[in-house]
Amino acid sequence: MTTVLAAEAGDSTARNLTLTLFLVFVAVTLAITVWASRQTKTATDFYAGGRSFSGFQNGMAIGGDYMSAASFLGIAGLIALYGYDGFLYSIGFLVAWLVALLLVAELLRNSGRYTMADVLAFRMRQRPVRTAAAASTITVSIFYLLAQMVGAGALVALLLGIKPGTTFLGLDADAAKIATIIMVGALMVTYVTVGGMKGTTYVQIVKAFLLMGGAVVMTLLVLAKYKFNLSDLLGDAADVSGKGAALLGPGLRYGVETPGDALTTFYSKLDLLSLGVALVLGTAGLPHILIRFYTVPTAKAARKSVLWAIGIIGTFYLLTLALGFGAAALVGSEAITAQDRAGNTAAPQLAEVLGVDFLGGELGGATLLAVIAAVAFATILAVVAGLTLASSSSLAHDFYANVIKNGTASERQEVAVARISALVIGAISIVLSIFAQNLNVAFLVALAFAVAASGNLPAILYSLFWRRFNTNGAVWAIYGGLFAAVFLVFFSPVVSGSPTAMFPDQDWQWFPLSNPGLLSIPFGFLCGWFGTVISKERDDQRYAELEVRSLTGAGAH
Repeated sequence: MTTVLAAEAGDSTARNLTLTLFLVFVAVTLAITVWASRQTKTATDFYAGGRSFSGFQNGMAIGGDYMSAASFLGIAGLIALYGYDGFLYSIGFLVAWLVALLLVAELLRNSGRYTMADVLAFRMRQRPVRTAAAASTITVSIFYLLAQMVGAGALVALLLGIKPGTTFLGLDADAAKIATIIMVGALMVTYVTVGGMKGTTYVQIVKAFLLMGGAVVMTLLVLAKYKFNLSDLLGDAADVSGKGAALLGPGLRYGVETPGDALTTFYSKLDLLSLGVALVLGTAGLPHILIRFYTVPTAKAARKSVLWAIGIIGTFYLLTLALGFGAAALVGSEAITAQDRAGNTAAPQLAEVLGVDFLGGELGGATLLAVIAAVAFATILAVVAGLTLASSSSLAHDFYANVIKNGTASERQEVAVARISALVIGAISIVLSIFAQNLNVAFLVALAFAVAASGNLPAILYSLFWRRFNTNGAVWAIYGGLFAAVFLVFFSPVVSGSPTAMFPDQDWQWFPLSNPGLLSIPFGFLCGWFGTVISKERDDQRYAELEVRSLTGAGAH
């Protein structure tokens, strides 16, 4: 089964509608950003939104930050193409929040001021720890940024009806995707440099409402199409996919059984385990999520915000089942992969089919496509703004103010450097995203989770719970886990040696797993332990002070 996009049919009205809705959203969010810039007067306003958000507001913002293009575009595409195996991402992303809630949310909020390094460096030497934390924050953020910007490029190609062999305003499909990536990069830098945390948070709240609304509407339409009979929906998806009952069980993408090749089968099963470990542990080490805990006034509000986030995110990930299997049944895998090989456009393509069926022909299809595409753009812009803010804040607050200036920088200087850092990080992300366009966005985010869980999480947990932990251990944990994850990714099938790699024409891969978490996460913990025990540094008094601060919040802000 295939779908004919309205834009492909030459319907200029439909195309203009999609572009108009997108421009309206951009204008609204820019207005919010400009308004927020007038409320941003101090470093606390820029980094933490003045700690003025309620638990519900921060929970919505966390949801807006976390439900990224990987969730809406990537997971829906993976479920449409691989069925059960695609839903594993939804499960992993949701379960990860229990780790964040139980282990880090309240303790981090009580212990730090603006960044993850505030907690790590509290009882250690400032310069080495903050330098390591800044390096890790930037690396994780850039991996995550790649996913969002790749999703944006695929989405615009769909909106404009551009496929290989077709053009729009003189741009072919590849050129249009590159132009989109550059535009998204420019917008995310604008949100951060102008609005700071306040502007970014309000954009994320608006985006969370839009995304939940769009997902609910599409889910109801899919279920209505099948008269709310889930069995018929799943059966149709299995039949249309050409994979039959295999779509509804494990083994299409992960844990694949290869007859006669026990080693390949073994590696495939290890890859599944590695992915699961990275997804579950990664959230508690993501810098752009961790800084959200500093935007609330109390520890109680931090706990409430995580509970709201779990409810919002959990509901959304249940809806991805209907979106993914609905796309498999109503759009078809051939049409999905014809538009985008990684499946990143499955949800918007499903929106168009539903619009044609329920809203009256091509114009109805174009209308729903335009709305859902605008929601997807809202998703992308909100998340990239949060990521850019986290990495630029770390560069300015941790590296510039506390390493280069040794704590003597003024708040005004810090904020200025943060804005310049946002420009640099935006430029790097744009360049790297151009090379990553063949990768599924959910898969890219899983790599970011692996890097975060390998470098950041060991240092955070050791710092909060191990009295013996010291500067040497923190530096070893961060650099060891970070290096192991990035090193293994570089020599994995993700970067070279496969048709969907970043460099498909090159082959230097020797590491068989696509996700490094199974090895890099234990290695990060091991490095933290080893670095600690070979150093004689120890400060029990500072640990006791950190323990009191993490439990009570006394003296943290």
